[in-house]
Amino acid sequence: MELAPLRRRLSLRRTRSGSCGFFAGSLAGRPVAATATGMGRLLATRGLEDLLGAVQVERVVVVGITGALGSDTAIGSLVDPEVVVDAATGVAFHPEHLGEDDPFGKLWTTDELVTDRADLARLQADGVVAIDMETAGIAEACEGRNIPWSVFRAVSDRASDVSLDDEVFALVNADGSYRPGAIAAYFVRHPGRVPAMLRMSNDAKLAAANAASAAICAVERLFQTGTASQVD
Repeated sequence: MELAPLRRRLSLRRTRSGSCGFFAGSLAGRPVAATATGMGRLLATRGLEDLLGAVQVERVVVVGITGALGSDTAIGSLVDPEVVVDAATGVAFHPEHLGEDDPFGKLWTTDELVTDRADLARLQADGVVAIDMETAGIAEACEGRNIPWSVFRAVSDRASDVSLDDEVFALVNADGSYRPGAIAAYFVRHPGRVPAMLRMSNDAKLAAANAASAAICAVERLFQTGTASQVD
C-alpha cells in the first residue's frame, strides 16, 4: 500500500538483479529503484541491504505512513523529523532534510505497537511526534555505508484513535500484505467496526499518497542540483 502511489506516479516496473526483486523507473530523467521492505526494523534493514547489494545507490529516501502522537494532528499531514530514534537501543539518527518546511520533533522507531496511554504521554513529553516501525533500521544501514538518507512519512492514524489495537495489527502480515481470512473472521466478531476499519484504510491510503507526493517533489528539486541519482 505504501509503495503503490510511487509505482503509479513514477510508472515503476518490476525488475530483478540476481536474487533481489525491486521496482525500477526514472524521476526527472534520473534512475530510481524502489522496494517495499516489510514491517519492523529487521525486515526493513534486510530489505534495504538486499537492494544495496543489487544496485548502486547514491541516496535513500524512506516513504510511507506513520502514527502521530498528537490527537489534533491532521490525517495525511507530513512528518518531517529532526531526528529518528531506535527505541530498542536509544540510538539517534539524523536524516538529511529535503522538505520545504523546517524539520520538527522525533520519529520513534519500535517493533511494538504502543497503545498504553502513559507510555504515549511519556514519549510525547520527550519530543516524539510520531511512531513507525522501520526508519531507524534503514537509517542505521545507510549511515554504516555513508549513504545520505531522508524520510517522508505522513500521518495515517493518531494515538487517540482506539481502533488500532493488537487485534487489528494482527490482520497484516510481516511483509505488509493483508490476511483475508483473518480479516473476514475479525468482521464476523466485530461487525460494528466495519465503518471504522474502512475509514482507517482510506486514511492510510491518503497518508501514503501524500508521503509519496512530498518525496517526489523534494527529490525532483534535489535532482535539479545534480547531487542525487536514486530514491528507494
